[in-house]
Amino acid sequence: MKTLIALILLFTTFANAQDAIVTDLKVQGNKKLKSSFVRKIANIKAGVKLDSTVIEADIKLLKRLPSIAHAYYQVFPDGDNTYNVFYNIEENFTIIPSANVYTTNDDEFAYRLGVYEFNLFGQNMTFGGFYQMDIYSSYALNFRAPYLFSRQFGLAVNYQDLTTQEPVFFDNAIADYKYNNESTEVLVLFQLDFNNRFEFGLNYFTEDYEYKSGATNPNVPEELRVHKLLYKVIYEYNNLDYDFQYLEGFRSIFNFQYVTSRNETQLPAFLIGWNDFQYFKRFGNKGNWASRLRLGIATNNDTPFAPFSVDNNLNIRGVGNTIDRGTAAIVLNTEYRHTLYEKDWFSLQGNAFVDAGSWRNPGGNFGDFSDSQNIRVYPGVGLRFIHKKIFNAIFRIDYGFGVTDDATQGLVFGIGQYF
Repeated sequence: MKTLIALILLFTTFANAQDAIVTDLKVQGNKKLKSSFVRKIANIKAGVKLDSTVIEADIKLLKRLPSIAHAYYQVFPDGDNTYNVFYNIEENFTIIPSANVYTTNDDEFAYRLGVYEFNLFGQNMTFGGFYQMDIYSSYALNFRAPYLFSRQFGLAVNYQDLTTQEPVFFDNAIADYKYNNESTEVLVLFQLDFNNRFEFGLNYFTEDYEYKSGATNPNVPEELRVHKLLYKVIYEYNNLDYDFQYLEGFRSIFNFQYVTSRNETQLPAFLIGWNDFQYFKRFGNKGNWASRLRLGIATNNDTPFAPFSVDNNLNIRGVGNTIDRGTAAIVLNTEYRHTLYEKDWFSLQGNAFVDAGSWRNPGGNFGDFSDSQNIRVYPGVGLRFIHKKIFNAIFRIDYGFGVTDDATQGLVFGIGQYF
């Protein structure tokens, strides 16, 4: 028995001795991004076993970061069964202006202008804000540091003072309200592993509705101001692989919220949740198919202030600016993107899309999804002007035209892919 144990120990020692060991992780090519940050989030470190699957997972993570346009690795021997690992970084320019401009069939015009730094202090932190003119002025400030405390724990803080003119639907009529939402949000960010992350947060906000014009109803207040508290949980599964403007893989984002109100009579507490399923597939060297399916449901209160809206910038390109509301939604966006021209840092991409969706009316039932008045289908075409070395520097133009009842058409401009 002792001889057998000795042989087992001898074999184990010999096997361990054959493991290639990492002497050091070296980061090169980076200028603004701190090498210490890359080492902080990498699983390959000095003294660990050399494992190509771990290295490849690190590289995949790095390519997801806003501060990195591309990344690859090299391995060089350093001694007797020891190796140096090099992570080579091609950085993005990360101080990025943002812009959204949109029009509808009734010539409404609105815009949002902002600027964001996506690599603050070389630590892959995001800080910035925007100014919006949508009949009324609005602004917001955002801070997000997903790796603030460690590879797994981070923090996000958001403030906004958003004012818009919102249509409210009741009794087959429409009223326009001046709507203000002032909110402060704090989120704890947790990265479970390479594919799975969570966000847990609180949002304290005040909603203010002020009647401007249109239909009235004794049961619908012309003025309403209420303080609310929102509890939020977000879960994301991300298995996307990035190659400059091309994406391949699957991502699922689940968002669940519980909203309480100090005025339960007019705006009762409610639950709301939705899941975005995204799928991307490469076709040859220049083609990319992209799809997003959103399934959403909320407490089915019979209220004109229902949470899901039909809107140009959210779900259906060309449909108009908040033309309807509901308490549940099914939306499918699918498009084929094809690179028409590419040279060095620039790429021109064309796309053909179909946006389709349906909603449950407030207080209604799931049969509303099949009601022709609630179904909207908008095919369209667009262009993407892409700077490959600047994060999210994609200027998009889309034109959507409806093929269902009461259809409209319109242009939608913006920064970044639609989804």
